[in-house]
Amino acid sequence: MQTLTEQSHVPVSPGLPARRFDAYGRAHVDLRAVAALALPLLANSAVQTVLNLTDLWYIAHISTRAVAAVGAVNWLVLVVVLALSGVGMAVQTLSAQAFGAGRRARAGQAVWTMLWATLCVTPLFVLAALAGHALLAPFGLDPGIRDLALEFWVRRVAGAPLGAALWGVLGFFNGIGRPRATLQVSALVALANAVLNALFIFDLHWGVAGSAWASNAAQGIGLALALARFLRAPYRRSFRTHLTYRLRPRALLEQLRLGLPMGLTYASDLLAISLFLLMQVRLSTVDGAASQIVFVITSIAYMPGIGIALAGTTLVGQSIGAGDRRWAMRLGTSVIVLAAVCMGGIGVLLAFAGPWVLPFWARSDDPQAPAMLARAAQILWLAAAYQFFDGLNVGSALCLRGAGDATVPALLVLACSSLVFMPVAHALSFAPGAGWVTFLPQLGWGWLGGWLAVILYIMVLGSALFVRWRSGAWQRIQI
Repeated sequence: MQTLTEQSHVPVSPGLPARRFDAYGRAHVDLRAVAALALPLLANSAVQTVLNLTDLWYIAHISTRAVAAVGAVNWLVLVVVLALSGVGMAVQTLSAQAFGAGRRARAGQAVWTMLWATLCVTPLFVLAALAGHALLAPFGLDPGIRDLALEFWVRRVAGAPLGAALWGVLGFFNGIGRPRATLQVSALVALANAVLNALFIFDLHWGVAGSAWASNAAQGIGLALALARFLRAPYRRSFRTHLTYRLRPRALLEQLRLGLPMGLTYASDLLAISLFLLMQVRLSTVDGAASQIVFVITSIAYMPGIGIALAGTTLVGQSIGAGDRRWAMRLGTSVIVLAAVCMGGIGVLLAFAGPWVLPFWARSDDPQAPAMLARAAQILWLAAAYQFFDGLNVGSALCLRGAGDATVPALLVLACSSLVFMPVAHALSFAPGAGWVTFLPQLGWGWLGGWLAVILYIMVLGSALFVRWRSGAWQRIQI
């Protein structure tokens, strides 16, 4: 595995990543090298999980209605971020392939290109923030929940460019095999977020708006720290990070071509999840809050899977940059299987631990808390049923991302979310006359029907993306 120390220059592609030879000269996947990259990324994902759980804990200690309100829009915030900042997602792919090919200045240039793109789309973030009322109007939310949701939405979306830029800079460190830098920055962001949540929500009495301001401020601090590291002397020497800041229209267009489908892939998925959560909130406050808590708690399984899969992005990208696509296939498949097994196992453990874990995210004096906790405990078992396939989903998607295969995965996610998940969830959740549309069957199975639709969606999507990876069609892509 190629590594960079901050006391030395980076060697130019000394060999294929994570490859070892046995006594007979046969090549094998070096799981220790995979772990050396994946463990810091997994730890970084664990930090992100702590950050999400911290936000939820503070919001839950406002009220169950606050949890339902933030749950109704929190995923929509991510949809906006991903749709407008896909260029940042391309940074890890470009950095990994450039590093594998020995084109180190190109890796640094990807960061500056992302920063220029983020600056250009910042006015669109502000417009999206101001359009919150119009975006939520069609969903028929309870007025009290809608007002709380808007308090969070406006502030969180307006400050989202800070987070988008931070993700892009951290993608550079992941791509060149320096995930510990990402971990250090993320840990400081999580710490700042916890302190600022307490200050803004309770000391200054800003409520759910305070949680949004805390996230924005913490990500701004993280961006400053990440850029300061990016411009340190070792990176200036090895990657010319201080010389590649000029806007190059051709590089921007190439990064847009690669990054926009990546962003739309995750935006399509999260839009479907956002609409699903809005359905649950419309069914009842208890169903909406329980579903939101389950999604956040199951991130304990999802985030380690993401950490492993992000290692796949780097390893696949570096292998392709070094000129060996067959090794990229073998290495990526090992990462995908590892992510699926990890997420599946953790999902089952979370379901068993539900009765002990869930009470931490509810106020004991909230009259709706007992019903919400009982419902969440039931949903955790349904969530455990799809975790293995979600591992196939994230592992395949991020290995394809390392190969620069963005358009076909985006179309697969869009088709599965819009043609399978959304219609089935609506049909199974709502009773006749209670849904958003009337042209679909309405079976009225409530929260259970909605979560059965989630299971079907993840199984279909995970299988489709794994088939795409194993087909090897991505080996013909050049970036």
